[in-house]
Amino acid sequence: MSSSDSTTPEMNRSLHIGKPAWLKTPIPTGETYFNIKRDLRDRKLYTVCEEAKCPNIGHCWNTNTATFMVLGEVCTRGCRFCNVKTGNPNGWLDKDEPRQVAESAALMKLKYVVITMVDRDDLPDGGAAHVAEVIRVVREQNPSIVIELLAGDFKGSEDALKTILAERPDVYAHNIETIERLSPRVRDARANYRQSIKALQRVRELADYRVYTKSAIMLGLGEEEVEVQKSLEDLREAGVEFINMGQYMRPTNKHLAIKRFAHPDEFQRLGDYAESIGFIAVASAPLVRSSYKAHEYYAQALKKADQNVR
Repeated sequence: MSSSDSTTPEMNRSLHIGKPAWLKTPIPTGETYFNIKRDLRDRKLYTVCEEAKCPNIGHCWNTNTATFMVLGEVCTRGCRFCNVKTGNPNGWLDKDEPRQVAESAALMKLKYVVITMVDRDDLPDGGAAHVAEVIRVVREQNPSIVIELLAGDFKGSEDALKTILAERPDVYAHNIETIERLSPRVRDARANYRQSIKALQRVRELADYRVYTKSAIMLGLGEEEVEVQKSLEDLREAGVEFINMGQYMRPTNKHLAIKRFAHPDEFQRLGDYAESIGFIAVASAPLVRSSYKAHEYYAQALKKADQNVR
């Protein structure tokens, strides 16, 4: 069945009258959530979870998981789905950022941290050395923490990958974002679907330790279900073991329009398909984002790996 086949007249009308019921979320609650929010404000610190208005912030913070964006707030690329500022930072770096992220992780008592980044094509190494330093300092101050890196493609540079892998992030994520046919329209021209697949493959090949690779796909940009299945197959061929799939939400009227709201049943089918071809951690639902239940899915992967060894 194609993705368009699952769209009902009611769902089409919802494109004009607002989000369907399955995309509405409860207000974040929980003692841990409010304690973290208060402490961060006292130190004038912020997370991607807040800045991106992630619908899962309450769940993640209450399970001691959070996401930090490094290398500044200005991205050198202009993907048509993303609300991060675009420009040229002209080589600027915050040398104190590794310490700030590490202290924030300690303050929040994080068990699992996701470190993401803007693309920095203005830097010779794409920011790889700085990202590696963030990972090093975070782990130094939080020895038991699990670190997931959500990285850019570094223009396919293997030197950049080696620099980061030297600090041994537990999970290396890079999002392909969409299917191959739509990639040129959705992503910046400097991004490339095949380059992204290759980068994920090379991470596994270059690492001298057990690293899990991960990617994510947005639905609702005009893809067909069979095309998403093909992207899942491409990722598995590259050795990727974690996959997240969620609904694209338009940040502003200047960004790509939502073509449709994919029904939860479609996410279920795609999640089932992903598991059937070998992904060991699958999150597929309308509200899933890149770091959705990251800690829980990592623990699930470790459990499966342990069972396979036995």
